Amino acid sequence: MQYQGTLIAVSDMEKAKHFYETVMEQKIMMDLGVHVSFERGLSLQSNYAELVGADLPCKAQPNNFQLYFEVEDLDYWQDKISDTEGIEFIHKAKEYPWGQRVIRFYDYDKFIIEVAESMASVAKRFLAQGLSIEETAERTMFPVEFVKSLM
Repeated sequence: MQYQGTLIAVSDMEKAKHFYETVMEQKIMMDLGVHVSFERGLSLQSNYAELVGADLPCKAQPNNFQLYFEVEDLDYWQDKISDTEGIEFIHKAKEYPWGQRVIRFYDYDKFIIEVAESMASVAKRFLAQGLSIEETAERTMFPVEFVKSLM
């Protein structure tokens, strides 16, 4: 068995499709109107209860999972998301002990979206700031060999 991706039930397909395609820069692989699949495994579905043939009401703001995206330039993405009408931040840039910076916000259907620096870019940032390979490995919790491979 192979995992193929995540499908989220959306209330307004056009609004959701615009958000993920235009704001989040995801490329549409297939658009069937009520179902949109993006490259890299994310799908949107309207009329979800009808699709599965059961009375399954969608819960607004479930807060029990998140969609996770990695980027190289978190500041660019924070500014871009901040400029997007109707988006509510959970928090803006927050740095974790291992050095990774992340933002979290709700999409239009109130699903949590996390956008985080890739850990490779975190390690490169530490090296550029003058940390040694060993210090960078310790801070990021990565093997020294991985940090060396980034140079």
